Amino acid sequence: MMTDTIRPEILPHGQDGLSLRLGLTPAEQTIGAVMALREALEQTPPDGTEEIAGSLTSVYLRFDPARTTRDAVVASARAVADRTDLDAAALPAPHRRWTIPVVIGGAHGPQFGEMAGAAGLSEAAAREALLTAKLRVLAIGFAPGLPYMGLLPPEWDVPRLRDLTPNVPRGALVAAVRQVILFTNATPTGWRHVGMSAFPGFRPDRDPASPLRAGDEVRLAAMTPADLEALERDDPDGLGGARCETLR
Repeated sequence: MMTDTIRPEILPHGQDGLSLRLGLTPAEQTIGAVMALREALEQTPPDGTEEIAGSLTSVYLRFDPARTTRDAVVASARAVADRTDLDAAALPAPHRRWTIPVVIGGAHGPQFGEMAGAAGLSEAAAREALLTAKLRVLAIGFAPGLPYMGLLPPEWDVPRLRDLTPNVPRGALVAAVRQVILFTNATPTGWRHVGMSAFPGFRPDRDPASPLRAGDEVRLAAMTPADLEALERDDPDGLGGARCETLR
């Protein structure tokens, strides 16, 4: 359970890693604390740090045992956490804002109507909610470059499907539990398929291979099926029509 003062539980993660757990469920307060702690650790990494990554509820830190000890990393990470304000519920301000075109509903989002109904919304209201939401990339995970984005309003706290959809295509926009994902590869899923993009969330031939980063703001912009088909035929910058702005 969350308490008035958030203090990470530091747990071992293999022989060269730590998990700094800030909660058990992806509540906004927990997500805000994860982002704040990850950013603070990136600015002042413990000696010997090799990797820092955030999930929805924890920060993972990997270190080089040849350069440091677990006890030293734990002490350093604890010191960073103690001097970081982890109690603010608001998410840290984003450094970048992405605008990503999507087709919502129809043949490109066959479960959109079902999702809207589960959220107690008309399709028009659900569409408006998706297109006006100021989403944040909460974590990158499950597959290379795959973004978990949220949080949508409380009515979108709809559970995953009981049975898997056998396959949704790369670029599919799917929704569940107040979050949306843009799939980076074709995959089975229990999330509802509500739309489609041409956005390539992971391309190993590009640098960086994953254009989105945890903490980025994302806004979805409506496009037509004809727009999507045109991007699939000719995508000059390889970003599926997406635009990125630097905010700070």
